[in-house]
Amino acid sequence: MAKKPKSKTEEPAATGESKDAPQGKFAFLKNKKLMMMAGGGLAAFLIVAVGGAWALGMFKPAPRPEPQQTAQGPVGEAAQRPQRLPHFMDLPEITVNLTSAAQRPQFLRVRIALELAEAQTATQIQPLMPRVLDAFQVYLREMRAADLEGSAAVHRLKEELMRRVNLAVQPARVDAVLFREILVQ
Repeated sequence: MAKKPKSKTEEPAATGESKDAPQGKFAFLKNKKLMMMAGGGLAAFLIVAVGGAWALGMFKPAPRPEPQQTAQGPVGEAAQRPQRLPHFMDLPEITVNLTSAAQRPQFLRVRIALELAEAQTATQIQPLMPRVLDAFQVYLREMRAADLEGSAAVHRLKEELMRRVNLAVQPARVDAVLFREILVQ
C-alpha cells in the first residue's frame, strides 16, 4: 500500500507523532531542563528562607525565666540545690633539685593547696600526708627545667600531681591541685 500524504490540517495530537509539544495537564514534567531549573529555584528559595529565619533568631530557644527572689533567698531550682563551698588544705612548701646536665644545680620550689569537697575529707587525708608528700617529692625530683616551661607543662604537672595524690589518699578524693607558688631557680 502506498502511504497517504499528510495533510497540513491534521492535528499532531490526533496522530501522536509530535515530539516538540507534549499535551496534557502535567506536560511540563516531561521537560527535564525545565524540571531542573524549577528544582534549583525551589532549593535556592528554601536556603534563603531558612537563612533569613535563622538570622532573625527564630531558631533560638525561648529564654528561661529568672528565679524569683524572696526575703529568704531565691525560689526555684537554686533554692533546692544547697551550695557547698570547697575546703582547701595547704601543704608544706616543697623544694627539690631538678635533674639537669648543667654544672649549676636548678631548684624547684612549689606551694600547693588541695581542693576538697568537704572539710571532713581533710581529717581523712591528714594521717596520709607523709605518703602524699613522698609521692610529690619523687615525681618532682625527676623533672627538668624544660619540663616546666609554658602553661601546658604546668597543666600537665597539675594533672599528674592530682593523679598521684588521689592514689595516695584512696578512698578519699581530692578535687583539684592548686599551685600557690611555682619558682624555678
